Amino acid sequence: MPDSELVFHNMVEADLTDVLHIEKVSHAHPWSEGIFKDCLRVGYFCPTLKQGNDIVAYGVMSIAAEEAHIFNICVSEQFRKQGYGVQVMVYLLDLAKAKKAKSVFLEVRPSNNVAIQLYSKLGFIEVGIRKDYYPSKDGREDALIFAMDIFYE
Repeated sequence: MPDSELVFHNMVEADLTDVLHIEKVSHAHPWSEGIFKDCLRVGYFCPTLKQGNDIVAYGVMSIAAEEAHIFNICVSEQFRKQGYGVQVMVYLLDLAKAKKAKSVFLEVRPSNNVAIQLYSKLGFIEVGIRKDYYPSKDGREDALIFAMDIFYE
């Protein structure tokens, strides 16, 4: 289907069944329903990219003290490698800019080469490492910290 049929919506609890399915298929250690509900409850920005009633992708981001933090971005398996991850990231970055954030941070597994390439392509740079941040099949995995400054004209 053409991109013109894709629309961003604010995630609502009714979306969680589909979001949780995408999350579970996509991650060895997926977020729980409770985590998503907490994100909605505290007012994080949780856009979904929908094609009709189908959730193609989603993201989760907080903004406070002029800093945005992207916690989660995921594309449904059948929609990968079509540029939807870029669309969600650009949407989140535009939202951060609209809310006057001066910087954006995120963490990513060193093993997630696809995400690292996406973030680098968008202008994020690696600024640090969080040791033993993520659960993994072998115990724990580090997180690479990426950041981007937002400049205003």
